[in-house]
Amino acid sequence: MSFGCVNRLSRRCFVITPVRHYYKNVLQLYERGLYQDLFPSNASNEIADLLKSPQCVYAGFDPTADSLHVGNLLILMGLLHWQRAGHHVIALVGSATAAIGDPSGRSTSRPTLAAPILQENAEGLRANIQQVFDNHRKYFWTSSRPLGRFTLVDNAEWLERESAAAFVAGAGRHMRLGQLLSRESVRARQASDAGLSLAELCYQAFQAYDWLHLYRAHGCRFQLGGADQMGNINTGHELISRAEDARVYGLTMPLVTTEEGDKLGKSAGNAVWLSAARTSPFQLYQFLLRAKDADAGRLLRLLTLEAEAEVRALLDAPAERRLPQRRLAQRVTTLVHGERGLAEARATSDALYGGSIEALARLSPGDAVAALRGAALRRLPLRADVTALELALAAGCFASEEDARRVMAAGGFYLNHQRVREPGEVLTRAVHILPNNLSLVRVGKKNYYVVEWLA
Repeated sequence: MSFGCVNRLSRRCFVITPVRHYYKNVLQLYERGLYQDLFPSNASNEIADLLKSPQCVYAGFDPTADSLHVGNLLILMGLLHWQRAGHHVIALVGSATAAIGDPSGRSTSRPTLAAPILQENAEGLRANIQQVFDNHRKYFWTSSRPLGRFTLVDNAEWLERESAAAFVAGAGRHMRLGQLLSRESVRARQASDAGLSLAELCYQAFQAYDWLHLYRAHGCRFQLGGADQMGNINTGHELISRAEDARVYGLTMPLVTTEEGDKLGKSAGNAVWLSAARTSPFQLYQFLLRAKDADAGRLLRLLTLEAEAEVRALLDAPAERRLPQRRLAQRVTTLVHGERGLAEARATSDALYGGSIEALARLSPGDAVAALRGAALRRLPLRADVTALELALAAGCFASEEDARRVMAAGGFYLNHQRVREPGEVLTRAVHILPNNLSLVRVGKKNYYVVEWLA
């Protein structure tokens, strides 16, 4: 059990409890909604027999950006469930395949990424993945039974050593062009105006070779992937079947969506990232805390390790308490950012939404702006006898003095969480202007302005 005391941040202590439950038979994760399809579809009995002893499973992540996003977290959760059951799990960063570009689910070619960018992106993904596995071991695992082995690899390690001629003469002999062309992603692109490049056609061949390499090096019989990866999994299955006369298996996982069908974390094109440099722990925490009641149960089952009985208990609690969302935000933020990240997220939440003046006084203006996406930062000269109306107009909160007076009179103007109705009220130190020279202005429910006072 880990105790996180954040009294330096928000004067609150909390307990991060480990999750002792695990699925000994990972096929039971079907009931949890973690899997969508099995390949071959009739292999469940074979797989159940294999799972009686430790197996090896992998999942790949192409570094098309310098961070994974919250949708990718589902694949990592799949690997964690296998690791908790004692299996060897491999996370593969696809530096080599990212240079080619996966055509799956795309109507046009992916932008070509320069080698330095690919390298930087790959480093970001490796950091994301390693941190999730480290945090899981530290905060979520207490069993005396050891976790399964975890290996982090990059396919550039072997694909960049393989010449084109050697690849075609070796793995290429076991692949059939008709099967490559039959993939849905390939046929859809062939029928489009954009067409399909040779590089994109070969993408699935190189990804299949990844699996072959991992099978030969680690005995890896299983691959996890998103729902759009079934074609690529099929190609790998066929290659290993021909090249090694071996049985291997693929499991696809659903896209993480809201009740409306929107991809989680990608609404309005703004992904929620796992890297703190892109999405702060506070932003991740608040994103999950705002999950709709209709989505909370599914997200708890997909993105946390909570036992089903615990999920049901949370869902049975009165909806106004929002216990499922609170547990979801706590668990995911801890898994991604650790105890310190959760502490910071809660402290910032207290400062910005919880009415804590003490917590607000510990924020820098930059941190406040970063936390409040879309908030405007205003730097104003500090002088004596500044009134609330003067602040509101100087900060650009209103189009006119008339609007400002009307909103203030109606009770819609807040300064450091306190409603200010009187336009002529003079701002005072420690109340309106905090020791960190910050004032947080809110107009209505959602419009925030961060004011930094310059002495």
